[in-house]
Amino acid sequence: MTKDTSAARIVVNAPGDYTTMQVERFDPPTPGPGELLVRVAAAGVNFIDMYRRAGVYKVPYPHVLGSEGSGTVLAVGEETSGFTAGDQISWNAAPGSYATHAIVPASNAVLVPAGVDLTTAAAVRLQGLTAHYLATSSFRISPGDIALIHAGAGGVGLLLTQIAVALGARVITTVSTQDKAELSLAAGASRAILYSEMEDITTQLPPQVRAAARELRSHTEHHVGDGRGDGVDVVYDGVGKTTFDASLASLRIRGTLVLFGGSSGQVPPFDLQQLNAHGSLTVTRPTLAHFVLTRRELESRMNDLHTWIAQGTLTVSVGATYPLEQAGEAHHAVEGRKTMGKVLLIPSTAS
Repeated sequence: MTKDTSAARIVVNAPGDYTTMQVERFDPPTPGPGELLVRVAAAGVNFIDMYRRAGVYKVPYPHVLGSEGSGTVLAVGEETSGFTAGDQISWNAAPGSYATHAIVPASNAVLVPAGVDLTTAAAVRLQGLTAHYLATSSFRISPGDIALIHAGAGGVGLLLTQIAVALGARVITTVSTQDKAELSLAAGASRAILYSEMEDITTQLPPQVRAAARELRSHTEHHVGDGRGDGVDVVYDGVGKTTFDASLASLRIRGTLVLFGGSSGQVPPFDLQQLNAHGSLTVTRPTLAHFVLTRRELESRMNDLHTWIAQGTLTVSVGATYPLEQAGEAHHAVEGRKTMGKVLLIPSTAS
């Protein structure tokens, strides 16, 4: 394979803000055993990239950012089966994905079917897998359930809302602006609550959630008169510190809080007796790696996502795309909460 002198990647040489990100030219490496060399079509921008850039998550420096994307296989390493040059794939665990070329572990690569374009494949990979396991494994949505989803206009929120509704749930979301409320409602939410209008989310949000849940439950036969009171069956909380107490107070008796992130900060230690006081609640803190433990499980979840996309059941919202060279601007926009839906970097070689 001839060298590609146009190859570029985004590097940080020390922890810092978005201005520390630099474009670096490099020679694409040869894939080793179990690896694929891929021309990147789109790279996903995720909060974990920012945590690594800023030094919140410790990584060795210099560090090439990114771990999620989609693209076309250029070369297959020795002892690697299931893929050939020319295959279109997606991945979510390939360090160095903010690049025109990336080395992807074959164990994490999944073929993208003909009915799904590479931009959509990159946008759905990490957040779609997250939404899938949240709705089907961390708390298995059943018809008639009422779910509260924080950050309903975010990448996970929009996908999780659609999946929950498809599985028979009614969804209440929290959002920060009217534009985001409209986007959340368009994704299938029955109610979208603006938390930005609240002085104290801990005391003001739960009554609104309970009132909305009571109204929604009055229109369905499910759960009516089961003695578990007001509130939602499940809260999906990726915000963390600022919403945790409100999430607990929004649940009905024997409800479940799925805490899957901490965009506002990590939840401090708390007294487990609160779970008793709020109604024998369940709290779980899952992470994606534990829900794609086997190749079969990874492929099964991705097959569901790809099928739903092809059928029109799941619409993937790409909120913004940036050229690879503008990765810093992309981080700045996401950290400033100026984006809705998924944010992607598009290398020039993808055009």
